[in-house]
Amino acid sequence: MLAIRDLTKTYANGVRALDGVTLDIPRGMFGLLGPNGAGKSSLMRTLATLQSADGGSATLDGSDGPIDVLRDKDAVRRQLGYLPQDFGVYPKVSALDLLEHFAVLKGLTDRKQRREVVDGLLAQVNLWDARKRKLGTFSGGMRQRFGIAQALLGNPRLVIVDEPTAGLDPEERNRFLNLLAAIGEDVVVILSTHIVEDVTDLCPTMAIMNRGQVLLTGRPSDAIEALSQQVWRKQVTKETLSGYEAAHTVLSTRLVAGQPVIHVHSAERPEEGFVQIDPDLEDVYFQRLRLQARQQAAAAPVV
Repeated sequence: MLAIRDLTKTYANGVRALDGVTLDIPRGMFGLLGPNGAGKSSLMRTLATLQSADGGSATLDGSDGPIDVLRDKDAVRRQLGYLPQDFGVYPKVSALDLLEHFAVLKGLTDRKQRREVVDGLLAQVNLWDARKRKLGTFSGGMRQRFGIAQALLGNPRLVIVDEPTAGLDPEERNRFLNLLAAIGEDVVVILSTHIVEDVTDLCPTMAIMNRGQVLLTGRPSDAIEALSQQVWRKQVTKETLSGYEAAHTVLSTRLVAGQPVIHVHSAERPEEGFVQIDPDLEDVYFQRLRLQARQQAAAAPVV
């Protein structure tokens, strides 16, 4: 369990990246969903001890008792596996050699034990056959799987992955997500992403963030059920789209056969021509973002 309470962070440029973030994150896969700039990476970097918070607390259940994440950074790092959004590798070094190097940095100094751990991790992430290849020849998905291998060194109790499937093709994405799901059976795994499907497919619990605030926490299925019978779909014309956006709470718009199809949130049929549909997590996601925008607009001072 990772318990986060009232975490705040404001950067020197005045951006309030974390605005009283409070979360309880259990063992298993936890999805942290939000658009770019929502504060997800700021939260991940804070939990990974790469930056300090201005206030609040974070406590991780460790093997020897609770760990104060914000103050006992060395203890956190011994329990942490981290795959950042931009994970670089040495292109002319083999996967085997670089993972061995990372293992030494993690404190695995016994050569026989280190080789057993490294070989086991390369097999776990399905890179054993490519272990002697230079990392510069790896595909994006292979590099991400290598990143997970290095994150798992030292049997971490907390694994953080930040936007791990961005840029992966569908096959590599599925392979990577299956790997994350297997890891998440035993440890706390935080999956930070803006891709709704990743959370729907993988995470028993989740949170939606935007503008540094937590907008929703809980089970994806419960959040979807809460929108039942409140989402409506209609195909409109490009000329009338702005009118619908002004008159209704439009959750999303996408082009189908060249014409906009809108999803609208409403307790009743908005008007003739709308068809009620079963909501999904994307509808929940946009509904929470629209609600936050309306609340902040209402609270803004009148000039």
